[in-house]
Amino acid sequence: MLSNALIGLREGLEAALVVSILVAFLVRSDRRRSLPWVWAGVAVAVVISIAVGALLTFTSNAMSFETQEAFGGGMSIVAVGFVTWMIFWMRRTARALSGELRDRLEQALQIGSWAVVLMAFLAVGREGLETAVFFWAATQAAGSTASPLLGFLVGIAVAVGLAYLIYRGAVRINMAKFFKVTGILLIFVAAGILAYGMHDLQEADILPGLNTLAFDISAAVPADSWYGTLLKGIFNLSPRTSVLEAAVWVLYVGVVLTLFLLPGRARTAATASAAT
Repeated sequence: MLSNALIGLREGLEAALVVSILVAFLVRSDRRRSLPWVWAGVAVAVVISIAVGALLTFTSNAMSFETQEAFGGGMSIVAVGFVTWMIFWMRRTARALSGELRDRLEQALQIGSWAVVLMAFLAVGREGLETAVFFWAATQAAGSTASPLLGFLVGIAVAVGLAYLIYRGAVRINMAKFFKVTGILLIFVAAGILAYGMHDLQEADILPGLNTLAFDISAAVPADSWYGTLLKGIFNLSPRTSVLEAAVWVLYVGVVLTLFLLPGRARTAATASAAT
């Protein structure tokens, strides 16, 4: 529930801030008549995001056990790729995001109403699709309880409320610090989902080492205990963790967290040298 609430808060606030920037620009430039087109684009993006989540759930439920595990493992890797890219993209573009969105909306207004709908859809739809895939992967890792959905909805509700208060000028949040802190927390969530994806691929017999354990603390930390649930909810590491799962978790956190915490220029140089 905690990790999914974080997903809902982080992703929901990003999308809500995008919408508030678009709405504020139209209101302040006395172009309120174009607001329905923005809301139409947002609505289409939300519907498609929900449809993607439903399609992933329906598709996986119709598969055999081995195919389901392989599909879940693959989608976990895709979800981690999405959220990793999103974390670094938001840190790089957060300061210029408002001006960039206003420029795009100004261009769309000159083209016509359909362009405004498309622009709003693309601006929110990217966040929505990333959220749908990441939330689905996190839910699969958490198990078949209602807690992941409840946590996600709570996070979304808080995000929408914060965005409204920011829009009305009632609260001020240091966005750079907010996205840095939530980015760090999401790195640990993503590491857990990636490790769970490796576990799925091991159960599908695609990767070896399912029974080669890095540690087994199930006797000291029962999976159904509150502290076992907390450990899995935050770090998504089960009491019985294979060597591959543990290695992937440590490697992902070590590399991604280090790059994320580096200053901008140092991070760019490190990324460029790694690519070459």
